[in-house]
Amino acid sequence: MVGFCGEVEITRRCANHHPSVWGDHFLTYANLLGTNEWEEKEHEDQKGVRKMLGMAPSKSLQKLDLINTIQLLGVAYHFEHCIEESLSEIFNDYEEWIGEFGESNLHAVALSFRLLRQQGYYVSSDAFRKFINEQGNYKEALASNVQGLLSLYEAAQFRVHDEEILDEAINFTTTHLKLILPNLSDPLATQVSNALKFPINNIMVRVGTRKYISFYQEDESHSEMLLNFAKLDFNILQRLHKKELCDITRWWKESEIAQALPFARDRVVELYFWSLGVYFEPQYSVARKILTKVLCFCSIMDDTYDTYGTLDELTLLTTAIERWDIDASEQLPPYMKLSYRALLQVYNETERELENLGNKTFRVKYSINEMKKLLKAYFQEAKWYHAKDVPTMEQYIKNGIPSSTYLLLATTSWLGMGDIATKDAFDWISNEPTILVASCIIARLLNDLVTHEIEVERGDVASGIECYMNEHGATTEEAYIEIRKIIENNWKDLNRGCLKPTTVPRVLLMPVLNLTRVAEFFYKDEDAYTFSKNNLKDVISMVLIDPIKA
Repeated sequence: MVGFCGEVEITRRCANHHPSVWGDHFLTYANLLGTNEWEEKEHEDQKGVRKMLGMAPSKSLQKLDLINTIQLLGVAYHFEHCIEESLSEIFNDYEEWIGEFGESNLHAVALSFRLLRQQGYYVSSDAFRKFINEQGNYKEALASNVQGLLSLYEAAQFRVHDEEILDEAINFTTTHLKLILPNLSDPLATQVSNALKFPINNIMVRVGTRKYISFYQEDESHSEMLLNFAKLDFNILQRLHKKELCDITRWWKESEIAQALPFARDRVVELYFWSLGVYFEPQYSVARKILTKVLCFCSIMDDTYDTYGTLDELTLLTTAIERWDIDASEQLPPYMKLSYRALLQVYNETERELENLGNKTFRVKYSINEMKKLLKAYFQEAKWYHAKDVPTMEQYIKNGIPSSTYLLLATTSWLGMGDIATKDAFDWISNEPTILVASCIIARLLNDLVTHEIEVERGDVASGIECYMNEHGATTEEAYIEIRKIIENNWKDLNRGCLKPTTVPRVLLMPVLNLTRVAEFFYKDEDAYTFSKNNLKDVISMVLIDPIKA
C-alpha cells in the first residue's frame, strides 16, 4: 500500500475492516421530543414501587425476591437506599436468617447469598454445606429443582478463592441445567439458556435488563405496575442514550478521522455501547461521552500500532506521546499528525468541560498518564512483532495489563463521575490495584481466545495462546483450557475486590466490574467489536434503537 501525500512508497499491513454498519443513523435523533409526560407517569409509578418495597415484610424471602426483580429490571438505581437498608438488616442476622431455611429451600439460601455478595457483603459459602452429602458432593435430589439450580448457579459466580464448595456448585449446576434444558418450556427455557451463556455477574447490565423485561412479562405472577415502570424507565433512558449518541456521532463525523484514516476501524456506535456497559444511569451522561471519545482513540492507536504503522513511525509516535505537546507532532508523518493532534484536542476539551461543570481538572492528568502507558505497551507488541519474538507468558501478561486498555478506561471512566472520585481515589487506581489488574488480565485473555485464529492467519504478534504453547510445548486446546483457568482465577480476585471494606467507595469500583462484563460480552464467541455487523448489530438495535412496546 502506498503511503500518504507523496511519501516514499511503503508496504503496509492492512486488516481490511468492514465499514461502519450505522452510517448516519444516530444523527436522526437530533430533534427527539422531550419526555415530560412520560417522566410524570414514571414519577407516579416510582412511588408505587417504593410502596411495594416498604410493604414487603422486612427480612422475608418475599422482600428478597422483590429486590432481585427490581435489580434485574434495571430500575434499582431509583431505590438504592431502600435496597441497601433491607440487605444490611439481613446481613446483620445472616446466620440466623440462613438457619431458617431447610434443605429443601436451595433457592432462598442461594438468592440471599448472591444478593448480599452483589451488594459487597462478605457472607460465608458454608451456608451451602446443608446441600452436600457425605461424599462431599451436592445431593442428587437437587438435580430436578430448576429454580434452586439456577439460583445456585448464579450465586456461585460470585465466588472468591478457596471456595471449593462454589467451584463444585458451578460444575454441578452447569451439568444439570444443560441436561434439563431440552425438557423446559419458555420463558424458563430461554432464561436458563441465557444464564448458561451470560450469568448475572457476567452480562452487560443494559443487555441483561432488556432481556429480563421480556422474561418478566411472560411470567404469569408478574406485577403489572413493576413491569410498566421498568418499560417506561427503559424507554426514557433509551431516549437519553440516543441523544448522547447523536452528539457523539456528530463529533465523530465533524472530526473526519474515519475518512482520513481508512485503515482504522470505524466503530463509534459500538464504542458508545461499550461506555453504556460501564454505566447507563442518567447522572453519568458526561462521563459516557468522555469515555467514548477516549475509546475512539484507543481503537485508532490500536490499529496504527497493530497493522498500519512502520516501526520507525511508531518510534516517532511513542516519543511524541511521551512529550504530550502539540509541537511534538511536527516530526510525524501526516496521518499520525492528524490522530495525534486530535487526541490532544480531546483531552483539552475534556479539561474545559470538567472545568465548566465545576469539577477538578487534576484528574485529566491521570488519564493522560494511562494513555502514555497504553501506547508504550502497544509499542512493545510492535517491537515483538517486527523482531519475530515470542515473549514468555509472564512478559506477555505484564505487558498485556496496560495493552488491554483497561488501566486507561477504568481511570478515564471516573473523570465525569463528580466529587466522589477524589485525588486519593485516583492515586489508588494509578497504583494498579489487584481488582483492576484482574480486570485487565480477563479482558486481554478473552480477546486473545477469540482473535487467535484470525491473528495467526494474518501473521500478527503472538497472543497469550502462542506464548503459552511456545513456553509449555502445549497444544492449542491445552492452551485454551489454561487461559480459561487464568480468567476464572482473576474473576475470583475481581469478586473479592468488590467486597467491603473497600479502599475507595464501591460506586467507583462498579465501572471496573462493568468494564469486565463488557469484555465478557464483546468477546464471548467472536471479536464482536471488529466484526460488529454480525450479532452485535442486533443487540445494539434492541438496546439503543427499538423502544419496548407498552
